[in-house]
Amino acid sequence: MKLKTLIIVTAAAALAACSTVPEPLQGTYPALTPEDVTARDIGREVRWGGVIIDARPDADRTCFEVLSRNLDRSMRPAAEDLTQGRFIACRGGFLDPEVFAKGREITLLGEVSALDQRKIGEFDYTYPVLSAGFITLWPERPDVIINNYADPFYDPWYWGPYWGPRYGRYWGYGRYPYGYGGRTTVRTGGSTERVDVPADVN
Repeated sequence: MKLKTLIIVTAAAALAACSTVPEPLQGTYPALTPEDVTARDIGREVRWGGVIIDARPDADRTCFEVLSRNLDRSMRPAAEDLTQGRFIACRGGFLDPEVFAKGREITLLGEVSALDQRKIGEFDYTYPVLSAGFITLWPERPDVIINNYADPFYDPWYWGPYWGPRYGRYWGYGRYPYGYGGRTTVRTGGSTERVDVPADVN
């Protein structure tokens, strides 16, 4: 019961922490996804987010290839396997690819500036290109590992004969007499702070 309570409290705290939208990301934007963009959408302001696939600094800018995600209530990319397509986001200046690394989650504000066709394997894929202004790099999500019982082969609700050093063989229904318990391990990633890159910094 204590373990369940801990998990519920932790989940509630996480939801509360995720319910606040950072001020720069607030506002109303069109419900336009990367996979729906056409040439008619060039020039539109959007708020997109997702997971970095690749980051490449050029001579005067840094471009990201991003696998888009739905945004949650805090405008952070949702932790899910669904995607709304891929897009390219470019920003003037140098943004270190060791910080803005593959697998990190970002949310961007910017303008759709072009369509760019590139290869994914042998497939010709059309990327919308975003001229990014404000960028938020989200903290890495912690790993939560729950081990319910110390013995992976033991069923705590087994109905049948138990063997005990004091009482011999007996039948019973209930938890193991020696009380194998569970444990929860929360392992934090390398980054725990949100990084905001303001629109007026190049």
